[in-house]
Amino acid sequence: MPLNKLQTLEIKDAQVIFRNVWESLVDDFGQDKLQFPKELILLGGAPGSGKGTQTKYILNLRGLTCSPIVVSSLLNSPKAEALKSAGKLVEDKDVVDLVFRELLVEEYRDGALLDGFPRTQVQVECLKLLVDKIQFLYGEYANTDKAILFRRPTIHAMVLFVSEQTSIDRQLSRGEEIIAENAKIEETGVGEKAEVRETDVSRVAAASRYRIFKEQTWDALKSLKEIYHYHFINAEGEISEVESNIQKELQYQSSLELDPLAYELLDPLPIAQTLSLHARQGLVKRLDCYAMYQRETFEKVLSIIQKSFMPIIARHAITGDSRIRTEDEIFNNPDALSMLIDIFSERGFSATVEKQIVAIPKSFDLSSGEITCENKNVYRIKVNFSGSAIRRG
Repeated sequence: MPLNKLQTLEIKDAQVIFRNVWESLVDDFGQDKLQFPKELILLGGAPGSGKGTQTKYILNLRGLTCSPIVVSSLLNSPKAEALKSAGKLVEDKDVVDLVFRELLVEEYRDGALLDGFPRTQVQVECLKLLVDKIQFLYGEYANTDKAILFRRPTIHAMVLFVSEQTSIDRQLSRGEEIIAENAKIEETGVGEKAEVRETDVSRVAAASRYRIFKEQTWDALKSLKEIYHYHFINAEGEISEVESNIQKELQYQSSLELDPLAYELLDPLPIAQTLSLHARQGLVKRLDCYAMYQRETFEKVLSIIQKSFMPIIARHAITGDSRIRTEDEIFNNPDALSMLIDIFSERGFSATVEKQIVAIPKSFDLSSGEITCENKNVYRIKVNFSGSAIRRG
């Protein structure tokens, strides 16, 4: 689809902004210090969609310990504060420069969550150019001792969405909470008052802020869908419901996140889910074979479990964790050990076996003082299952 005049202008503006910002970064830091995060989570959303509420949950879900990069907090100049208070946007060149510089901070090396970027189509285009540069640096340093510092980036675009009515209601509710908390601080003298913006108290201003989001930010966020891993989150429900939606969207996918070399080396190993997919059928087949072709050994193992092991396991029914020691020679047969594990699995237990060889003194030569020993196999069996909950009170 051909670009319209506005899109062409936005791309040209972005190219100029990016070139100027990138050149200033190279001048200030040097190319070999432009080490950007391995993972970028671009968190956008309508006013009142709960970005601030969900930020910590998303970071924990991705295993990131760094603080979020809240773009509105980066823009703290008097001019920027006046624009934000009115629900308007700060100029793209200021946002891009501040964000790119913040991304170079070492604590974001493994990953960063960007709250509120990109918000305009120009910022989207600058982001594309940045990712292209990171990809270039990834190839440039691939075979050097700095390769680990220039990894292939993984980009997640996450959009939390709510309706206009929900957005307005939540903005005004936030304002009521801030006003009440500020009154308490005024009365007690303890704490620091929070800023009350016009959008927190005026329905008209709150509605205007939502419309600005739909007109200027929404299309920019949707355009990321064609480029990066895109996650549209319905944020209308309760916090737990929204968290569940986020968790489903951010499930780990190695083929998308690993460096191609790491993925290629790991690929021959089976995935646990694949192994467990047919595990039940394999268990049934093995147990049937034991009963048909190794019945005598199978019955002996079953008898030992029933008479010797189950009384011990029953005594640990509350914790669901038991340890059993046996020297029964039947388990010197590897097939008997396999039967033991499979029998417990079929009955809903988890069993692991550790074999230990113990030297037992057999004879003692008085003249030489030599002790003759024979080895005995001792099997330590750990059996786990879901214990019983005790009700108290």
